[in-house]
Amino acid sequence: MVAGTLTTVPERPVAEGEPATAKAKAEVASADDGERGGALVRVGSQAPAVAPLLDPRLSDVDAWGRSERARALLRLLYDPIYSSWFRVEWEGLDKIPTTGGALLVANHAAAIPSDAPVIMHGIETELKRPVYALADFLFRRLPVVGTIWNRAGGVTAHPDNAYRLLRQEHQLVLVFPEGTKGTAKTFDTRYRLRRFGRGGFVEAAMRAGVPVIPIAVVGAEESMPTLWRSTTLAKVLGLPYFPITANMLLLGPVLGLLGYFPAKFKLRVLDPVTFDVPPDQERYSKSRVMDEAEAIRIAIQDELHDMLRDRQSVWRG
Repeated sequence: MVAGTLTTVPERPVAEGEPATAKAKAEVASADDGERGGALVRVGSQAPAVAPLLDPRLSDVDAWGRSERARALLRLLYDPIYSSWFRVEWEGLDKIPTTGGALLVANHAAAIPSDAPVIMHGIETELKRPVYALADFLFRRLPVVGTIWNRAGGVTAHPDNAYRLLRQEHQLVLVFPEGTKGTAKTFDTRYRLRRFGRGGFVEAAMRAGVPVIPIAVVGAEESMPTLWRSTTLAKVLGLPYFPITANMLLLGPVLGLLGYFPAKFKLRVLDPVTFDVPPDQERYSKSRVMDEAEAIRIAIQDELHDMLRDRQSVWRG
């Protein structure tokens, strides 16, 4: 901390009877060679000028835009939906590590995705760990929604962002490899997983040296099912798809975009997948990456089939 600066002032005589404090301020320091050119004193008046620069940050928004205060408020507001509306049940939650980085990979569904908030809320409340969700840049361009998503832990999907979060900051990162192909599915193709891209999530995990933890989600497909898609409206609005959902037909075009059906959510965490490759390599075998991504997709698909066979009701589970 800067206590003050040193400066030179001219010497002056001290009058008799002058207060001791004034005499102390006027005392001079002689140079080693005996020359008396001036005195060195501390000037404290400059300290306040730098003090504001030393104040701690007043905002809790981190480098990614996530705000813990915003997350706390969202958890408070979302908990009734999580516990009473979707009645979420987890299986194998203990397979998610309580420390260190890990890449969470899940199937994706619902016209307006309902799975991401469920996964993030469940892990943050049960494991007390923040979750950063990688999402398409589309979210960042939407007014209000983009800011809320960012404060809630949403991060633009990019390999560099994934690496920093996983490797350097040892965080939990959630990704949906199906992307918009998953949320654009119509109801007749529900729970049929789309291709997991080109396996970029596997390469990100290899480079960061972290495990991939697959999660199978049942319930999101029925929370907001898409009956058909309007390509015309999608082009006009510049969206990857424009869904016409059962919610919109029953609740109207506005409430139908906000209100989910009370489908019962069940989530099953699979065993972590690790890769016997060194981290921080410039390149990884593309065929190996694709094979690993497909194996993870098949594992989640098989678990979904198993969970659906055991399900008695969409609403009761």
